[in-house]
Amino acid sequence: MPCIIIRFKKIARYLLIVLLGIGIPSTIGYLITLQERAVSTTAPAPFYQGPGEKRRIALTVNVYWGEEYLPKMLQRLRENKVKATFFLGGQWVEKFPDLSRDIARDFEIGSHGYTHPHPDQLSLADNLTEITRSETAIRRATGRKPHLFAPPYGESGPAVLDAAYQADYRVILWSIDPVDWRNPPAAAISGKIISKAHNGAIVLLHPTAPTVEALPAIISELTGRGFEFSTVSELLAGS
Repeated sequence: MPCIIIRFKKIARYLLIVLLGIGIPSTIGYLITLQERAVSTTAPAPFYQGPGEKRRIALTVNVYWGEEYLPKMLQRLRENKVKATFFLGGQWVEKFPDLSRDIARDFEIGSHGYTHPHPDQLSLADNLTEITRSETAIRRATGRKPHLFAPPYGESGPAVLDAAYQADYRVILWSIDPVDWRNPPAAAISGKIISKAHNGAIVLLHPTAPTVEALPAIISELTGRGFEFSTVSELLAGS
């Protein structure tokens, strides 16, 4: 028992030194921040894919850069009458409102946040700000309110999910990721998507040169296998 008491006193002395060293108000603020980030959630889980009853697949494109490749990407999707869902970053939309409007004419629009931070490093309030600021930018440019949210880096901790739920968004991730942002050869992108294609799949893409080059093979092969391309909302609704 004396050993336990001595150890407890040492721990208490150490904690007191820490509190005095960094300041009690700072410590309290730090603990509050930790509590915000560790919030438990009853919000819905992210969607990685849609129902598997129908032979459907959804292409998604996260956009925070790559505007030089988007016109060609849009052209290839339109030529083949392929539906897709584009998740736009708010700051990017403010820089390229005309291109944002062009995307919104024929494709479903979702939110990719505003500044492309690491959402799991943000509080609930900061995540909510990211979503609402992005929504404002998208609505101003396109006249449309998004209802789907693709969090940057695929981070979807409790604070992210709660913020999306409070803002009336569904969090969308993916079941197939060709990691095209690393600019692998077009054949590697198309090969991975084709080999892993399944009913209800959500495919993560970015506007890159090899992705644009890979699209014809992806569209041709999956269409030939009986897949129908749908938006994420259609995929989740099963309509």
